[in-house]
Amino acid sequence: MTALQPGATIGIVGGGQLGRMTALAAARLGYRCHVFSPEADGPGAQVAAAATVADYQDLDALRRFAKQVDVVTYEFENIPLVTIRELAEIVPARPGPQALEISQHRLVEKTFARELGIATAEFAAVNSLQDLQAGLLSIGYPAILKTCRFGYDGKGQVRINGPEDVTQAWADVATDEAILESVVAFEREVSVIVARGLDRSCAVYPPVENHHVNHILDTTIAPASLPAATAEAAIDAAVRMAQAIDIEGLLAVELFVTADGAVLLNEIAPRPHNSGHWTQDGAVTDQFEQLVRAICGLPLGDAAVATPTVMQNLIGAAVDDWPRLLASPGARLHLYGKAESRPGRKMGHVNWLGGAAPDNHGP
Repeated sequence: MTALQPGATIGIVGGGQLGRMTALAAARLGYRCHVFSPEADGPGAQVAAAATVADYQDLDALRRFAKQVDVVTYEFENIPLVTIRELAEIVPARPGPQALEISQHRLVEKTFARELGIATAEFAAVNSLQDLQAGLLSIGYPAILKTCRFGYDGKGQVRINGPEDVTQAWADVATDEAILESVVAFEREVSVIVARGLDRSCAVYPPVENHHVNHILDTTIAPASLPAATAEAAIDAAVRMAQAIDIEGLLAVELFVTADGAVLLNEIAPRPHNSGHWTQDGAVTDQFEQLVRAICGLPLGDAAVATPTVMQNLIGAAVDDWPRLLASPGARLHLYGKAESRPGRKMGHVNWLGGAAPDNHGP
């Protein structure tokens, strides 16, 4: 294993805030970043050494991009699989296409977890209204119907409370590739982020507790207050997934915790994760630097908590509060450089150090 030397160029597919924060972390270690995205002047391109503005399936542009970088990673998983496969023919792609293929298809993802012995909600493949009706006979009500691909922050899913909802739910998801899942009676939602290097070593951040508003992550409490056995089970599930997928980079694993302390896998993301933003100010090594270390063949950093932290997303008009946040003791502000705020759009986040936020900013 040969580490990439400082001065090498990291290619980042995707131009959003995760790419931005990865590029900033890479710069601290002496690397340049080149962003590939259809969006001009996106958050990532604003801080990168170079940017290619092209469609994700523009093969000529992808090949030119690949020849200008030393390694490729991606900052979100809703990109065509062909994009990473094409790049991987020319330059190392970390994580590789397999991680993308599994994580961007909910049915594949949950089947893979079950094959590893990791518990999930009950689920059934749905490719027609008849499949949906059959699945409901097995799973029962209430249930959640989700598109298999391209869903995030609550998009692409419909709750089915009874027989009267079935026909409309099928029309609403507007796909012939869906998954039906049972509703889990969970006590809390947690996530675990695993960094895995080229030498197959792992560094694991402690489980954190996540609170959502309107299906969008609102706050993360780090570390989560969990019984030791539950925390160990969450970490074990995350590490097993990372090893089985052969991740080179980061894997975020979202889990449900039931009242009896059991953990069920919800979904995975092979990239930096919103619930890991607390690490920028609350961990010894933040998740973005950890990604850079992993894909460049460097030793992984210490994933321990430096100080308990509450992360809160700034969504839509909440970003307008930035002057007061800057003046607040214990607050570390991170803005994404987005020109326009709108409802549901993540504009930045604030990390409250010490494990407690003011009453009007806490979970």
